[in-house]
Amino acid sequence: MGRRNRNRQRDGGAEGKRSRDAGWGAGYADIVKENKLFEHYYQELKIVPEGEFEQFMEAMREPLPATIRITGYKSHAKEILHTLKEKYFKEIQDLEVDGQKIEAPQALSWYPDELAWHTNMSRKILRKSPLLEKFHQFLVSETESGNISRQEAVSMIPPLLLKIEPQHKILDMCAAPGSKTAQLIEMLHADMDVPFPEGFVIANDVDNKRCYLLVHQAKRLNSPCIMVVNHDASCIPRLLVEQNSKKDILFYDRVLCDVPCSGDGTMRKNIDVWKKWTTSNSLHLHGLQLRIAVRGVEQLAVGGRMVYSTCSLNPVEDEAVIASLLEKSEGALELVDASADLPGLKYMPGITSWKLMTKEGQWYSDWSEVPTSRHTQIRPTMFPPTDQEKLLSMKLERCMRILPHHQNTGGFFVAVLVKKAPMPWNRRQPKLRNKEATSFSEGAQAEEPPAEEGDGETPTEGHPCNSNAPENPPEPEAKKDGVCGPPPSKKMKLFGFKEDPFVFLTEDDPVFPPIQAFYDLSPDFPKLNVLTRTHEGKKRHLYMVSKELRNVLLNNSERMKVINTGVKVWSRNNDGEQFGCAFRLAQEGIYTLYPYIRARVINISVEDVKILLTEENPFLSRLGDDAHAQAKKLESVRHWLVSGEPLHCVLLGQCLCFSSLYGQCELDWTDVQGYRQSEDYAYGSSTSLNAGF
Repeated sequence: MGRRNRNRQRDGGAEGKRSRDAGWGAGYADIVKENKLFEHYYQELKIVPEGEFEQFMEAMREPLPATIRITGYKSHAKEILHTLKEKYFKEIQDLEVDGQKIEAPQALSWYPDELAWHTNMSRKILRKSPLLEKFHQFLVSETESGNISRQEAVSMIPPLLLKIEPQHKILDMCAAPGSKTAQLIEMLHADMDVPFPEGFVIANDVDNKRCYLLVHQAKRLNSPCIMVVNHDASCIPRLLVEQNSKKDILFYDRVLCDVPCSGDGTMRKNIDVWKKWTTSNSLHLHGLQLRIAVRGVEQLAVGGRMVYSTCSLNPVEDEAVIASLLEKSEGALELVDASADLPGLKYMPGITSWKLMTKEGQWYSDWSEVPTSRHTQIRPTMFPPTDQEKLLSMKLERCMRILPHHQNTGGFFVAVLVKKAPMPWNRRQPKLRNKEATSFSEGAQAEEPPAEEGDGETPTEGHPCNSNAPENPPEPEAKKDGVCGPPPSKKMKLFGFKEDPFVFLTEDDPVFPPIQAFYDLSPDFPKLNVLTRTHEGKKRHLYMVSKELRNVLLNNSERMKVINTGVKVWSRNNDGEQFGCAFRLAQEGIYTLYPYIRARVINISVEDVKILLTEENPFLSRLGDDAHAQAKKLESVRHWLVSGEPLHCVLLGQCLCFSSLYGQCELDWTDVQGYRQSEDYAYGSSTSLNAGF
């Protein structure tokens, strides 16, 4: 074993040396963007309009344009858009690099308010022009601060079709890496004057490591209304909430079901798909996709809206899943026409006839044609319904398939479902009883679909994710009395890192009085929404969640694996104890806390903002007279005035600088790292001025 590895290393080293001698990148063969099976399959299915297949294939071979989206809920989104259009885009329009005219970014015609743009500029071109490099630096800076997100154009479609409102409870079933989740959070916070919307987003992913990518994306938006959990989406636990002093099952107003797929619509950016694509990928994924979709509609409230989407063009992963879901629902679900929701978006309607092909090239038009030997790979739900009347009533043409050559995007499929009634296996919802355990057990059994003979797609008895057996069931009463009973079900296994606990503080917690006095918190400050991540010892950080998420956390802590939730609002600063408060403001919690803080707020001018942003260690004397006078009234500042310390040593993160700047400041953002031109500029001063940027 060791000898083989040593030989491999020697050979690799020699090959590597030859590659380096030949020049950078010479050792790597170009991936040929060709797959005959792919072309043959989609030509037969006729998902591309007649006469357009060559254009379709040419577009698939072209690199995907870069697309950016300006976060829509920030108060300064319009100001960022104004700067992009009037400064950078205008300058780029007349720019030439190596004799080639640069094509200016174009707005996505179907995205509201011109908040999404795409460009064909490559990184190589960006490096060749100082002007383009400056534009790139601006984009990077704004992306890091959460003001701009880089996201594929078609990926922006599902959240828009959900029609999110601030009061909606939203489940994102397969959320990582989190670009769609970020959109959902933005829509919840459409009104920035409301720090705690009634709604929330529970973002789930089965991959523990990818959950942390999700956390990174969500944290840029500093929302107290997001929770990241780690579960298999096909059997994500049913949650409980307390309403009117009794437990109730949580049903979501909106569900985003962006399922794992073969990804043949991503060939323009994931070049590996060209050589790895085969029809087997779709056949293997269909069952999982259907189980996730079934679980999604189970958790959806009556009247709620679920969007099912894939980045695959294959009807086995698309229309077949929707048709099977509609058939199982027996009229409880309706496929709605969403064409008017995004005017300007070009798409192809869903198809009502398709057939299956194996990787060997064997075609099957109907389940009856499939030999018994293939019954484990090919299932009846993969074919169109044979009952033509039922097929017509499904209105599969309301599905939307986005083709790459129509608007220079990736390939995508999306369908919008509305739940009109409880699912057929839940027509008689159980009455919730006083005991939580009994309540949950009945609720779980009521929502589970019956096992269908010969159909392995829906959860069946013995399936590892069968929710008929609750993950943490109560022991039977008979067992407690010493009478022999059935063995207890296995507990749900949680994998990955063990997370620190989420501990809510009580209203009389000793941490509150000094904070209350120091910042003069308003009486309506929601103390019960504050949590920490430790049971014992000093509290290092304090976080806040919305009242609704607190309800979810308190009633489901044993049922779900929470990776992250809440927004940090205070951090311990031991140097501040001499002034009466050991906690400083956390920059990410400024928007959440600002409505409740009535003291230690300094209103500053535009010139003061420039000083704070351009000078590394500004002194108090550098501020304007008004700001200087306000600062001198603070006890912590008076203590330091005689020593002539810089401003960042004086404030110690214990006051808030606030200014209204809309349309007043012409300072170039890219000249000052992290500068934000906005209607409201808020800065929680820290022991380092750079901490907030």
